[in-house]
Amino acid sequence: MQRDIATFPFPPEQKRQLLEAGFQTVSDLLEVSPIELAKELGVSNEDALEILEVVKGKDGDEGAVAGSKKSLGTRSMSALEKLKEEQELTSVITFCEELDDILGGGVPMTKITEMCGVPGIGKTQLCMQLAVDVQIPAVFGGCEGEAVYVDTEGSFMVDRVIDIAQGTVTHCQHITGIENNPEHKEAMDGFTVESILSKIYVYRCSDYLQLLATVILLPEFLQSHTKVKLVVIDSVAFHFRSNFDDMASRTRILNGLAQNLIKMATQFQLAVVLTNQMTTRFRSDVRGQSQLVPALGESWGHASTIRVILFWENNQRFARLYKSPSKKDATVPYQITMDGVRSVSTECPDVNAVATETPVAAASLQATSQECHTETEAEMTPMKNPRKRVRSDD
Repeated sequence: MQRDIATFPFPPEQKRQLLEAGFQTVSDLLEVSPIELAKELGVSNEDALEILEVVKGKDGDEGAVAGSKKSLGTRSMSALEKLKEEQELTSVITFCEELDDILGGGVPMTKITEMCGVPGIGKTQLCMQLAVDVQIPAVFGGCEGEAVYVDTEGSFMVDRVIDIAQGTVTHCQHITGIENNPEHKEAMDGFTVESILSKIYVYRCSDYLQLLATVILLPEFLQSHTKVKLVVIDSVAFHFRSNFDDMASRTRILNGLAQNLIKMATQFQLAVVLTNQMTTRFRSDVRGQSQLVPALGESWGHASTIRVILFWENNQRFARLYKSPSKKDATVPYQITMDGVRSVSTECPDVNAVATETPVAAASLQATSQECHTETEAEMTPMKNPRKRVRSDD
């Protein structure tokens, strides 16, 4: 039975506006966007968002408790029980062994992981890689899940996802050929590029209101798509770095966004990955030096459980674990190849750096790489588990 709007703790004036506009129960508001509601009630977009968040959030809580076995927070649990529960969850690998190691085996479930970096460093590439990797079958050590990809910048490229998916499928086929395991062969029957693309649900948000509305409505989507194990927002900063004169209002909205995301991560036991941009901070000391720091201010730094800084050094990409509750700070190299994110090979040139090389240079490096791979092919054995090191030639 749907809850009546009159039973929510709204001010009398807001209740009157909602009832006069024809909104009697929660179901009347399920398909209404914040902009549409603001026009119907004659209120600001922010007020409309708050109304939807209260209504859909509370209704979502009740539905989740009643219908989802994954729901957390419905009872108290001991620290030992929580430890065992988290250990049973499979992390999402990045296909870079060193990056997975500093994260504790990959991007963890029930946590918010933030990837920060300058343009071209590979944030979107890493997100697309994770959206593919979360679907790796369980027999290969994967999550065998699905992904939701919230694109705020228009940078999600299906053609690039196809490249990454093909590289992942090819790698798993190598494992299957070596192992000759019937379970592997059976899993590969349903693990194709087409199946991977069909399990990445893409939302395009052109302003911050659409982003907030999408996050508010996602729990309802997740209840009907129980295999989703990863939610990506690329990027969280894009719409919040302009058109905000009231910084206090922006901070308040961002804090609400963060609370919704961490609630979603724990309730549905999935990984949330955000990308963030970098900005310049000028120090007030005598030297007046500046440094690059993640955007959205210091208060936003508390939103994520894990924060990774991606940066360039001597034409090499590096990832630094900047914030983690359980792992020490560490910095590791990684590379972007035609197959996606990979460990840096010490045997072959840094090839297929899609974001930095010209077509001619890339073709030259590719030819060099093929020669190198041909010479060592007989000595190489595809890894048995994707959680081990993945070479650029796999």
